[in-house]
Amino acid sequence: MALSHRVDILGVGISPVNLGLAVDEVGSWVENGRKTYVCVTPVAGVMACQRDPELRRIFNASGMTTPDGMPIVWLLRLLGHRSVGRVYGPDLMQAVCRRSESAGWRSYLYGGMPGVAERLVARLQAEHQGLRIAGFGTPPTPWQPGTEDREGVEAINASGADIVWVGLSTPKQEQWMAIHRSRLQAPVLIGVGAAFDFLSGVKPQAPRWMQRSGLEWLFRLAAEPRRLWRRYLVDNPLFVMLVTLQLLGLRRSGGRKVEDER
Repeated sequence: MALSHRVDILGVGISPVNLGLAVDEVGSWVENGRKTYVCVTPVAGVMACQRDPELRRIFNASGMTTPDGMPIVWLLRLLGHRSVGRVYGPDLMQAVCRRSESAGWRSYLYGGMPGVAERLVARLQAEHQGLRIAGFGTPPTPWQPGTEDREGVEAINASGADIVWVGLSTPKQEQWMAIHRSRLQAPVLIGVGAAFDFLSGVKPQAPRWMQRSGLEWLFRLAAEPRRLWRRYLVDNPLFVMLVTLQLLGLRRSGGRKVEDER
């Protein structure tokens, strides 16, 4: 199966991949110097695209938009993509860092609240002895599309990074990658959102059994109810309803075809 293939879920083209395929694809881009970016996409990302056509265009123009969230994984399997697995931001970061130890790829960490990137660098280097960290930085706070980020771009380019990990949360990280893609020399940009907080130890991750069973949302809602209530109590049920209508042929996926936006 060509990894350029996408599955249209509510107008967002999701790459039917698993973690191993995603790491291989990132590696091929680094080795070939192909400039692109990766969107790691849970239900919240798909729903954000329903409200913002430009964000949907950004997701669909990526080199790969991975299924980060068991509801999307289950839906892809239902549609016949049996080998699909969850490509969770923290897991993707750890897996690429493991591959980087032998491949020599250099990573740059960009995002998080002040102090988070430094903690994450220390933890990653402790776990991956051969990992090469090219540098780290935090964007202007709060970063918004249109905000000048010349110093950040210059620092990343001067570092010689092969992979830039962007942790700004959706939709800012996707907007940042799309805006800065042409200005950055690193072949691959990967938006991993909360991975900065989880892997640095700033925030706790849900137990693996909750992640595998699709109950991570409950753990995160209990931890941050005021910030996440809309995402899980409004957007998730709405996602199920809209996908059901799409599967029944009662709702168009929305807007232009995914292929037209790539």
